[in-house]
Amino acid sequence: MSGSLPPLVEPAAELTKEEIARYSRHLIIPDVGVEGQKRLKNAKVLVIGAGGLGSPALLYLAAAGVGTLGIVDFDTVDESNLQRQVIHGQSDLGKSKAQSAKESIAETNPFVNVVLHTERLTSENALDIFRDYDLILDGTDNFATRYLVNDAAVILGKPYVWGSIFRFEGQVSVFWEDAPNGKGLNYRDLYPEPPPPGMVPSCAEGGVLGVLCASIGSIMVTEAIKLITGIGEPLLGRLITYDALEMRYREVKIRKDPETPKVTELIDYEAFCGVVSDEAQQAAQNSTITPHELKAMFDSGKDFELIDVREPHEYEIVRIDGAKLIPKDRILSGEALAELPQDKPIVLHCKSGGRSAEALAALHRAGFSDAVHLGGGVLAWAKQIDPSLPTY
Repeated sequence: MSGSLPPLVEPAAELTKEEIARYSRHLIIPDVGVEGQKRLKNAKVLVIGAGGLGSPALLYLAAAGVGTLGIVDFDTVDESNLQRQVIHGQSDLGKSKAQSAKESIAETNPFVNVVLHTERLTSENALDIFRDYDLILDGTDNFATRYLVNDAAVILGKPYVWGSIFRFEGQVSVFWEDAPNGKGLNYRDLYPEPPPPGMVPSCAEGGVLGVLCASIGSIMVTEAIKLITGIGEPLLGRLITYDALEMRYREVKIRKDPETPKVTELIDYEAFCGVVSDEAQQAAQNSTITPHELKAMFDSGKDFELIDVREPHEYEIVRIDGAKLIPKDRILSGEALAELPQDKPIVLHCKSGGRSAEALAALHRAGFSDAVHLGGGVLAWAKQIDPSLPTY
C-alpha cells in the first residue's frame, strides 16, 4: 500500500509452542503470520492512562501478544470508573489503577511483561519514561498531558497513537514527526493552541457513553498493531472522527503546518493550557471558602445566596440543599446577572471548583466583589459534610 510504513519493531527470535497455540488465529493471517507475531512479542508499548481508553487498549494489546506493556497512571479505582473502565472490577475499588490493570493483564495473557509507572507524568520524568518504548498510546482526557505526550514523543522521535472521547463522539489519529515516509506531523499540526480554559469540558464534567471507549480504544490498538508489524496504512496524516449517535465515521486529512514551531524542550504544560484561567485563579485566591465554613454559615442562620453553576442534569444527580441553579454559561454571558441579589453575600459552587472559579471571576468583574466560591465543590461537601449524598 502506498501509505504503509516499514515495521517499527524487529522480530523476536522465536515463538514458543504455547505462544503458537495462543496466537494461532493471528499466525494464519498471511499479513501477520509468524514474523508479525514475533514483532508483537518484541514490541514495547507505553499506554498513558489505565482509564476509559487505556482499559480496552491494554487488554487488547495484551491479548494480541505485545511483549512489554508500560502503564502510566497515578490514580486509584473509584465507582464512577466502572461504567467504562473495563480492566477494573468491583474488588479493585480503592486500588491503584496501574496495579489493577496489571492483574487483569496477567489473567488475559501471562506472557506479557507489565511495567508500572505510578507517578504523575510531568515535564521532568516524561523523556525518561518514554525512552525505552517503541510506541506510545495516549488516551488521556486533559490538554496539558496531551501536549506533554506529543512534545516528549517529538523530542525522542517516537510515534504515538492518540485517542479522545466525549459524550457520544471520539477521535483517533497517529502522530510521528520523524516518520520514515517523510510525511510526519504532530498533535500541534492539528491543534496548534489549547482551547481557552473552561471551553472544553472533560469527561468528568460532560460525561461519556461507556461503550465509546471500546470503539475508540480498539481503533487505537489496531493502529498500534499496524505500526509494529508494518502492515496496512496507518492513520498518519488522517484523523478519524466517530459519532455513535449517527453511527458514522468521517475522515479528515491533516497536513503539516509550516507555522508550527519546532519542539525542542518540554515546558510547563499546566501554564501553557491554563487549566484554570489566570483571572479565575486570581479571583479564587482570597475568595474561596471550605465546606466547613459553608456549613458554619448555614448553622448560624446567615442570610446568603448559594448558587450552583453546574448543568441541570448534574443538579438532578446531587445538590446542596438551598442551592439555586444558574449554569456557568449564563453567568459568563452576563444574562443571569440580573437574577443575583445585590443585598446579601453570594457563594458559588460547581462539581469540584474549576467552573465556579471562572464564574466567580465574572462576578467580581461585574461588581459583586464580595462573592466567594466553595473550594472542592459539591464533591468536597459530600465527602466532608454530608457523606449520604451521592457523588459522580
